[in-house]
Amino acid sequence: MTTHRAWARSRESVPVDHTEAEVIAQAAAALDGAEPEAILAWAFARYGDGVTLACSFGGVSGMVLMDMVQRLQPSAEVFYLDTDYLFPETYAMVEAAPQRWPGARVVGYKTDVTPEQQAAQHGAALWERDPDLCCEIRKIEPNRRALAGKQAWISGLRRDQSAERADTPAVQWDAKFGLVKLNPLINWDEKRVWAYIFANNVPYNPLHDQGYPSIGCTNCTKAVAPGDDPRSGRWSGQDKTECGLHTEP
Repeated sequence: MTTHRAWARSRESVPVDHTEAEVIAQAAAALDGAEPEAILAWAFARYGDGVTLACSFGGVSGMVLMDMVQRLQPSAEVFYLDTDYLFPETYAMVEAAPQRWPGARVVGYKTDVTPEQQAAQHGAALWERDPDLCCEIRKIEPNRRALAGKQAWISGLRRDQSAERADTPAVQWDAKFGLVKLNPLINWDEKRVWAYIFANNVPYNPLHDQGYPSIGCTNCTKAVAPGDDPRSGRWSGQDKTECGLHTEP
């Protein structure tokens, strides 16, 4: 079982060496206004199969990137975090991926702490009392294992998603996980993402058509009213806006 000490280590900052820092800075400046395919092409040219894509099979940004990656580097691993609390529709999306992209290398990572063990150690419904710890156990630790041995990972972050993401660069050093982080969709907004989905017949989670613009775990995701903040259905009623994957250590 993962220990509290392991979770504490996951919050330490991992420094980048001087040479790689220069490469990242130059790439971030050169690719700041670039299209997603150009950012991905740069990453695959430099890191090859050392690049992995994080796809939740919930958000549409991840599905767009899944399609792009399969076109540019189909041998790249695609991973998702199985928290044990994903929606049935999300699991169905994972199962259907090979039909849309034959040969795609989709791998799930999950904590070795079962929901029963978590409840026994921390009490029932940890996500209601300490959602940060719940995310640490069920998302951050598995994400660390998913990135072990990789040189770079691709995220679906966009600048239009929230104020906290407004300054996200195209390429950055991820000090939390100790590797390069790529954000190919930073220059796109929700409209462009959906335009790509429909133009390329990319499958998406059906919950989007049921009032769920942002999809996470069943325990912490609610439908939102039309016109509301798309992320207001995540951790509703709590002082939490991020699961921790994309925050500073």
